[in-house]
Amino acid sequence: MNFQETARREKIEDRTRPDKIFFVQHPFVFTFGRNGGKENLTVSEAFLKERGVALVQTDRGGNITCHGPGQAVLYPVVDLEQAKIGVRDFVYGLEEIMGQTAKDFGVSIHRDPRNHGMWKGSKKIGSVGLSIKHGISIHGLALNVSMDLTPFSWINPCGMSGISMTSLKQELEDRGLSDPLLPMETIKETLISYFCQWFHYHPVKHKESVHA
Repeated sequence: MNFQETARREKIEDRTRPDKIFFVQHPFVFTFGRNGGKENLTVSEAFLKERGVALVQTDRGGNITCHGPGQAVLYPVVDLEQAKIGVRDFVYGLEEIMGQTAKDFGVSIHRDPRNHGMWKGSKKIGSVGLSIKHGISIHGLALNVSMDLTPFSWINPCGMSGISMTSLKQELEDRGLSDPLLPMETIKETLISYFCQWFHYHPVKHKESVHA
């Protein structure tokens, strides 16, 4: 995740640099937030090591979460001060972007007062976590698209016990749709398009991709 820190450091040094959006899919990894995380593992670290799941401390808000293949992760590096966006408004917008994207693929999701992010019924489907320094935000949102949800059973997601996770694929399959079409490239384009609409950006495409 050093690419985010590098982008933020560059913007701190030169506030005229444009804001950026990174879209990634991680290998399976559990990340901890500033509110903790290791205490919400429900399996041993040896168990995770055997399965190749890394543990990473981050400086974002929140608690433990899981990233993995089939999860759409959007990391906006945004100068909130310059854009005149409040933190609460930014979080709200990131949630809205996930909601609009899910709706485009046939799944209606919503907010829940228990925790930031997006939910489908009593199950969580998308998370938001930020780190803000000098008014510049990194980290962002993670939307479960087609990922294997098993690793979420090895933690208390977001530090909450008794919470289940779901995905767009799971929700569509539960409605009887066999092997629903959820191309990640289209998910990416949809998320970025809604981000630009919501926060009034004009996207400039670059060919290079980020591998996390």
